[in-house]
Amino acid sequence: MSFTEKANQIFQQAIRDYHLKDHVDTPINNPYEQGSIERSLYLKCWIDTVQWHLEDIIRDPHIDPIEALALKRRIDRSNQDRTDLVEEIDSYFRQLYSGVKVQADARLNTESPAWAVDRLSILALKIWHMKEQTERTDADAGHIQKCQGKLDVLLEQQVDLSTAIDQLLEDIEAGRKYMKVYRQMKMYNDPATNPILYKK
Repeated sequence: MSFTEKANQIFQQAIRDYHLKDHVDTPINNPYEQGSIERSLYLKCWIDTVQWHLEDIIRDPHIDPIEALALKRRIDRSNQDRTDLVEEIDSYFRQLYSGVKVQADARLNTESPAWAVDRLSILALKIWHMKEQTERTDADAGHIQKCQGKLDVLLEQQVDLSTAIDQLLEDIEAGRKYMKVYRQMKMYNDPATNPILYKK
């Protein structure tokens, strides 16, 4: 089984588990072993899934402004958790391929493997929710047809992105490409670099 086959299965499992209760405050019950890449992938998709629904809630035009601000802060924290986890997954890849002899003409990829995996997790969510739209009984045929067309594109995109990730990992393993990880230097969360915070 390729890495993305495993990842896509775990993403599907996390999304399905979330929708058993379909509530943003549902506690996570990660079934995978502590320290394993499978556990990190499940947690990654769980964070994405909760955040997907928080983004839906905050777009309610009738939401109470105080509740909206609390949700915005929660989304900010979720984004930071997501970023931290992507870096953790990249650390896994760096360790996995640490013994590879990089070829003299090896090239650098435009993004690290984990940021591509991040996009794959979001894509799994888009597929799940677009499929929901194709199964609605309260929508007209035009809506269903339009969403089915979008779903077909998303499924094709999932195959293409999965293939590209697996090829990237093969290239890294063979020394044809190498990875560099730049830690996310988000300034707005840091009281030392956000002028609104350090000028208080």
